[in-house]
Amino acid sequence: MQFFSELKRRNVIRVGMLYLVGTWLLLQATDVLSSILPVPAWTGSLVFLLLAIGFVPVLVFAWVYELTPEGIKREQDVPREASVTAATARRLNLTIVVLLVLAIASVGLNRFMPRQESAVETPASETDTQAKPADSRVSIAVLPFMDLSAEGDQRYFTDGISEELLNVLVRVDGLRVASRTSSFGFRGTTQSVPAIAKELGVGYVLEGSVRKDGYRIRITAQLIEAETDEHLWSANFDRDLKDIFSIQDEIANSIVDSLVDKLGVEKVAKMVTVVPATENLDAYQLYLQARDLFQRRDRLDKSIELYEQAIKMDPGFARAWEGLAAVEGIYTDWHGEDGTDHAAKAFAAANRAIELDPGLSMPYAVMGLGDTFGWTESNLIEARKNFDNAINNDPKNSTAWLWRGMMWRKLGIFDEAEKDLAQCLEIDPAYLNCRQHLASIYLAQGDEERAIQEFEVTLRANFHSIDEDFIPLYVRRGERMVALLIASGRAEFNSHAPVDEYIKALENPDSDHADAIAHFERWAQATGLDYDLLDPSILVAFKQYEKLDPEHTSSGFMWSRNAFEYRQTPFFKNYVRDAGILEFWQKFGFPSQCQPVGEDDFRCN
Repeated sequence: MQFFSELKRRNVIRVGMLYLVGTWLLLQATDVLSSILPVPAWTGSLVFLLLAIGFVPVLVFAWVYELTPEGIKREQDVPREASVTAATARRLNLTIVVLLVLAIASVGLNRFMPRQESAVETPASETDTQAKPADSRVSIAVLPFMDLSAEGDQRYFTDGISEELLNVLVRVDGLRVASRTSSFGFRGTTQSVPAIAKELGVGYVLEGSVRKDGYRIRITAQLIEAETDEHLWSANFDRDLKDIFSIQDEIANSIVDSLVDKLGVEKVAKMVTVVPATENLDAYQLYLQARDLFQRRDRLDKSIELYEQAIKMDPGFARAWEGLAAVEGIYTDWHGEDGTDHAAKAFAAANRAIELDPGLSMPYAVMGLGDTFGWTESNLIEARKNFDNAINNDPKNSTAWLWRGMMWRKLGIFDEAEKDLAQCLEIDPAYLNCRQHLASIYLAQGDEERAIQEFEVTLRANFHSIDEDFIPLYVRRGERMVALLIASGRAEFNSHAPVDEYIKALENPDSDHADAIAHFERWAQATGLDYDLLDPSILVAFKQYEKLDPEHTSSGFMWSRNAFEYRQTPFFKNYVRDAGILEFWQKFGFPSQCQPVGEDDFRCN
């Protein structure tokens, strides 16, 4: 008992407590710094070992020595009446309290704040993703890696590395990988890793950073178990850029090994192998820059230029041809006509990519899209073949599922469209384009509640592409203001568009629309718009079927409830024949709402 009292008097117990709390804080700081600074992966273990070794010597020092106003003296040399251990105890108590407050704050931040690398807050309503307990233990999300380059201008490269790793992990049997759109949606988020993992429905998260300096790179990668928020594996890679593909290979295999060890699941038959996309590193960097612009739909003209430069450096670079086909395929939709035949360039690039690598998926999807919407001429039979090839080559290509769903939608074959669009969302829950097309399918099938549920997710995200389908729906439901807001938000409208006249026409379909039509025509002329290319729902509302050009509409509108009268006109029948839809039906079967009449005619409800 006397010994314990002496320990308290000499502040040995307080020093021990101070050392332990300080050690914990130092280890936390080391863990954070190790994730953002170029230090070896074993740094944390070394710091812990040194601190553990130092614990006993510190206690011995506190027992033997005393801090006095004249400095540190041996305890036995300080007269009891001159001892200041009581004052030292008060200072130590205060220091311990401060450190404990810091420790509690650290725990709180770790619990409620994200890692710096984790990155955009995507509302749960937008992703509509819930954790999936059944398979979350064997699932992973790859977050966009941080750019730690000196100039901070290598985002395209760090995103490229993250995406390449994601594409490698997708090929691992038994491992579900969250899509790029969903994972990259968390760039800049304020959510913790466990929260992100819960929204994505995954058990593990891969995050990291890239520091690029010329042709030298340092990649730091860390695998985090979502449930515990603990690091399962981490490593640093200091290499030349020429080793980039081997690094991707090594990281992917390390992750697979870690998951196998952790989960006790059977290891895949063979290791993950990353095949170099090109031996030309300059071409590869140009490719990553071009892909980054394409993914962000930013400066598509620049993206085309960079792809072409990469191809010039390496004409056998199949993935560069693939990327060029994709950006040429969507260019006109984003920027309009510019005198260049982007459709022909898209088909040429896609065919070249397939010649170089028949196992690619996106080139087939691009050609399928062109065949569907008549970039050259509609060939829906060929479109189906191309989409099937795309999906067979890569069943996780969500864009191929989307585009094939759009093909089925154009054909009026809603059950197949629903299946494909649902599969798109299964792969990529954050793919709002898939969700909006699915909403239109529900609407065409008469399931208005499900249609609104899906559509309003996209509406809250300010995502607009096929909104005209829903304007008549909200009018029928008496939600006039919502209909006005959607109509006013159409890209071709400005603040002076007479959308109220359009809404009145929908509210009173049997009235005379002559004044409204004249109003719209004057507005279109004043703004330089082609009246005949306005939203099809406007022309249908005014019953101006002769002006309707189906090739410039969302094909799904042709099947909407509001277009019933149009489907009874010769204009609709001519469209079905000219677009190759009737030929497809005759070969593969008619949709449920249409029936053949004789050998070369039909009717649709």
